[in-house]
Amino acid sequence: MLDRVLLAVADDNRRRMLRLVMDRELSSGEIAAHFAMTRPAVSQHLRVLADAGLVTVRRQGTWRYYGARPEGLATVRDLLREFWQGGLERLK
Repeated sequence: MLDRVLLAVADDNRRRMLRLVMDRELSSGEIAAHFAMTRPAVSQHLRVLADAGLVTVRRQGTWRYYGARPEGLATVRDLLREFWQGGLERLK
């Protein structure tokens, strides 16, 4: 799962999409309005984020709403914490 998360956040557009939905859910159309790419391309990026566990997807009729799932970044946080803690111990 860590690999999926890292690959998902490696792309600048996906990081921007995550920031957009950090505080509230947005429809895929609302997200697409912020990007100079086709809606299918936006949907593909959102699918990668969803598959990595970084966003939730809620369907309402024909609309899909996306919201951030911060706990999806826990594996990355834990990895970085390990590296950081090890670095601090080596400095002592």
